Amino acid sequence: MIALDWGTSSLRAYRLGTDGERLELRVLPWGIMQLPDAGNEENAGFEAAFEQACGDWLKAAPATPVIAAGMVGSRQGWREAPYLEVPLAVAQIGGSLTSLRNRHGQLIHIVPGLIENSQLPNVMRGEETQVVGVLSLNAQHDKVADILIGLPGTHSKWVQIHQTETQKEVRHFDTFMTGEVYAALCGHTILGRGMTAGDGNNNTSSSAQQDFERGLQVAQTPAGQAGVLSTIFSTRTLGLTGVLDGSGQREYLSGLLIGHEIAALRSMLHAQQRLPAQVMLVGEAGLCARYVQALRCYGFDRIEVAQQATERGLWQLALSAGLLPT
Repeated sequence: MIALDWGTSSLRAYRLGTDGERLELRVLPWGIMQLPDAGNEENAGFEAAFEQACGDWLKAAPATPVIAAGMVGSRQGWREAPYLEVPLAVAQIGGSLTSLRNRHGQLIHIVPGLIENSQLPNVMRGEETQVVGVLSLNAQHDKVADILIGLPGTHSKWVQIHQTETQKEVRHFDTFMTGEVYAALCGHTILGRGMTAGDGNNNTSSSAQQDFERGLQVAQTPAGQAGVLSTIFSTRTLGLTGVLDGSGQREYLSGLLIGHEIAALRSMLHAQQRLPAQVMLVGEAGLCARYVQALRCYGFDRIEVAQQATERGLWQLALSAGLLPT
């Protein structure tokens, strides 16, 4: 099978074997907002990016099924795959794929995103595939205990999964723009003026760990009750008073924002009486390590980091859609 993780800024193409094992991976810079220049014909950029990603694979094996997830199915994508409404059974996702044929007649199946219609609507596109992958990797755990799946990143998602003997259900999810806010504060506000270079994900030294931990704790202090819009200014004042150096300010701000995120998440889960039996994380290793530290700081236990969730999710969705032999 060919599995495409096609987002806003990049395209990852997986060639998977008969048991879903990864045979080959290609990473191209062709996200839906920066496609190759291929002329003025409709969808020419998508066609060209697709052929670069896996045209030779399909030439060698034309009958290979193709499935894609991510922003390729958005309104700005190749073909819109309508949202499915939460709550819903996870099994419904694979039965709701949208299909298109490229200019060479190749059939491509696109995974739908999820929407939660409420007073403040919430959406995801691409993360639902990682959720499916996590649940397939989580099969050895308690099949009736509810779990929380965290997907930290630019827009962190927290997905509540309700499990019974007969099905798994996406019950609710929340989005925190922690990563994007961190980047904006570092790059475009006065807070960044005193910082030295770093990406906020590599805190291996003991001093960096201490500065990050200091930030994590803020949300559960009396001063932290003022909220994140107030406490972020302490990044500057702790620098002005000599408590934090330039690198420390960056680490501290990372911890502060993540700490506020997890504190808010914990508060919501308590209010909903939906404390999970287990937390599963998916994402870049360094960032997941920060979130493991933050979750433990705020009283969560049984935390695991899942690997290869995207490709496993695409494989499982293809199976449930009948694209592959069972």
